[in-house]
Order: sequence, then structure tokens, then C-alpha cells
Amino acid sequence: MKRTQIYLDESQDELLARRAAAMGTTKSDLIRQALGDFLAGNDERVQLESFRAAARAAAGTVSRLPAGRRYVEDLRKADAERSADLERRRRA
Repeated sequence: MKRTQIYLDESQDELLARRAAAMGTTKSDLIRQALGDFLAGNDERVQLESFRAAARAAAGTVSRLPAGRRYVEDLRKADAERSADLERRRRA
């Protein structure tokens, strides 16, 4: 293991100490865990940005579907027609 020093502001150090005490561990262990998660891509911000990048990349890839609003309107119209047809059959 290699020793590294970092500077924390007072509030960070206080919050870190409270979290470590609550978890029954040391501040150093929490820092190593957080850094390990971040570097492995397990950090929530990293995961969220990866998800957003994937969503941006996938946007518009299904060219056979109409634009959002029209697509939803078409679905609702088809559902209404199907419901009306079922109601007609039920009454017959």
C-alpha cells in the first residue's frame, strides 16, 4: 500500500468521520472504497453519465417509428378503435 496525503475542508472531514464511525470503519477505508468505486465506474455520477450517453446514442435509431407525439396519438387511436370494436362485438 502506498501512503498519500490529501486536504479536506473541515465539513468534509467531519462528515467523513461521522460516516466512518457509523459504519464501524476508518476514514481511510471509506476514502479507499469511494476511490475504488469511482475508478471502477461504480460511482453513481459515472453510471448516470454512461446511461445518458447511451440514451443519446440510441435516440432516433428506430427510424421505422414516427415522431414521439404522432406515435403516441396513433397508439391511442388504435386502442380506441380496438375498444370500440370489442364493445360492438359484445353488444351483438
